[in-house]
Amino acid sequence: MNSDAAWDNLKQILFAVIMAVMIKTSVVEAYKIPSASMEDTLVVGDFLLANKFIYGARLPFVDWQLPAFSDPVQGDVVIFYPPHVNVKYIKRCVAVGGDTIHIKDRIVYVNDEIFELPEHGKYTSAKIKPRRPGGQNSFDNYGPQVIPEGYYFMMGDTRDNSSDSRDWGMVPRGNVIGSALMIHWSWSDENFPSPEVSLQDPLSVPRMFIYNAVHFLQKVRWSRLFNVIS
Repeated sequence: MNSDAAWDNLKQILFAVIMAVMIKTSVVEAYKIPSASMEDTLVVGDFLLANKFIYGARLPFVDWQLPAFSDPVQGDVVIFYPPHVNVKYIKRCVAVGGDTIHIKDRIVYVNDEIFELPEHGKYTSAKIKPRRPGGQNSFDNYGPQVIPEGYYFMMGDTRDNSSDSRDWGMVPRGNVIGSALMIHWSWSDENFPSPEVSLQDPLSVPRMFIYNAVHFLQKVRWSRLFNVIS
């Protein structure tokens, strides 16, 4: 291979890498569900695609933000950075700037209208948490509070097993990353847990791969593949 052909191949590879980075950071990104806070809408082991373009994607390297086609609205499942940690969270948008949220004995009111528990949402505890001493908010009795403009109130669909705006406050618009689109893969370790991998045991890695290959059909949640998130 001559130098010109080698350079052409290198340019094509570099272009492909740059385009992949642009797409991942600006348009569509894969996201893995790490916790049970959105069950049963999303469960641990779900892998989803997020639309980063709709809320105004940020271009890599220059940190420029493209114009947004939409802002999050009530009911959207949103990926964002919470105000207290630099970790991506995924929750449901319950209220937007200007709305008044009030939770009374687990019933969520937005502008005095009931915001129903999502179709696959749930509670895992029968006990309703009263207000804390001094009338302070609890997860099941909160507000009323007006959401500031440019902020969002996020809650998990597993209402009593979610770290969300009831705990750490509102999400500013600049922390919003994207909207959840579709589950493209779902992998369960519940019934056939993968063997532990250990640096002290060199055979643990091939053992894990073999085990997962043998139980592949049972570990994939086939019914969840390509489900649109709502």
